[in-house]
Amino acid sequence: MPAPDDAPATSAAILRFLRVALHVGFAVLLAVAAGRLFAVPLEGSVRSLLLGLAALLAAVYLLGTAAEKRFSAGRAAANPRRWASLWLAIVTVLWAALLVGSAEFSWLAFPLFFLHLHLLPRWAGITVVIVMTAGVITAQWLATGAAYPPLAAVLGPLFGAGFAVVTSKAYRMLYQEGESQRRAADELRRTRAELAASQHEAGVLAERARLAREIHDTLAQGFSSIVLVARAAGRSLGSGDLESARESIGMMEATASENLAEARSFVRGLASPALEGTSLGETLARLCEKTQLEAAARGVNLTCTFRVDGEPVDLPQPYRVTLLRATQASLANVWLHARAGTAVVSLAYLDTEVALDVYDDGRGFGPSSAAGAVGGRADGSGFGLESLRQRVAAQNGSLEIESAPGEGTVVAVRLPLAGTAARSTGNEGVA
Repeated sequence: MPAPDDAPATSAAILRFLRVALHVGFAVLLAVAAGRLFAVPLEGSVRSLLLGLAALLAAVYLLGTAAEKRFSAGRAAANPRRWASLWLAIVTVLWAALLVGSAEFSWLAFPLFFLHLHLLPRWAGITVVIVMTAGVITAQWLATGAAYPPLAAVLGPLFGAGFAVVTSKAYRMLYQEGESQRRAADELRRTRAELAASQHEAGVLAERARLAREIHDTLAQGFSSIVLVARAAGRSLGSGDLESARESIGMMEATASENLAEARSFVRGLASPALEGTSLGETLARLCEKTQLEAAARGVNLTCTFRVDGEPVDLPQPYRVTLLRATQASLANVWLHARAGTAVVSLAYLDTEVALDVYDDGRGFGPSSAAGAVGGRADGSGFGLESLRQRVAAQNGSLEIESAPGEGTVVAVRLPLAGTAARSTGNEGVA
């Protein structure tokens, strides 16, 4: 069975074959009839006139078919269809003149039947076929000189006319089916092009969203940390506390180095360098220590602890990155906004899911503040919650945030575990 794109081509090939067969049949019958003029007794002038009319008929017929061929092949701009009726009338008149001169040209009526049935309206084509059939029967009857038309002279033209009507109907149905398939194929190609364009646009938007999440969760938070620690270093220098200033500068250097590594990894499209060569538990433990040091550099007394519950399992890389980014975003909010004294990061491996909880005892926030954070702020900040939701949703997980003014905040991430998750033989926990 041909594919949708091949069906119109198949129908077109069949129609082309039928048209070629019709034109070849007309040429052969015309040549045979012209040759037969030399086998029947005719006056020289009559024979010459009939041969001239036959040549003229061949030229007119060839001119019309060539014009139609050039247009269908795209080599001519003008559609010859508007001249089809005039061309057919000339061909028919020339054939009728030849039929009057010699009954040998009666068999040319058969290909002409198809032309009339195809080019004229259905009722007009059948009417002309009936008239032409009567003319052929009369010409053959007169040629025999019998008192009554011979049975063969009647049945032959009638059978030919009936076969032409039936075949023309089948040809018309095939032509309409081919046109329908061509339109369907054009619509399919247009739909495919629109789908490809929409998929490309969706891919672009998804990539933009991914870039926004990566920039927010890595570079933007790192730069924010550098700015705040730099301010703390400035205050330490202003007060003459060189030791604190030195620690702050060291923290800035370390954060800048981590940001540079993240940026290079980001450009290469790789996973976070913080996860390379280490377990997720160790990475989150170091992140807690770093958060505590950054808070201390700003003069904030923050205690950040990390714990692991359950038996660690090997997590797919997208899970590891999602949990790391969720912890980074949550802890960044803790020491930047929460004014908390304690933060706890808990990673739990359960039977059907891995759970990450980040708790702080800071000032918390109400529902209206959370809704505003999802949309982001005009200065480009405030996309943390929305970014985190998108990351978790991409892994078919769930995110819940519990908070109230003055009662701290809990960020809870749940990612489903496959039943075949292999148990880790390494150390996902913290020594």
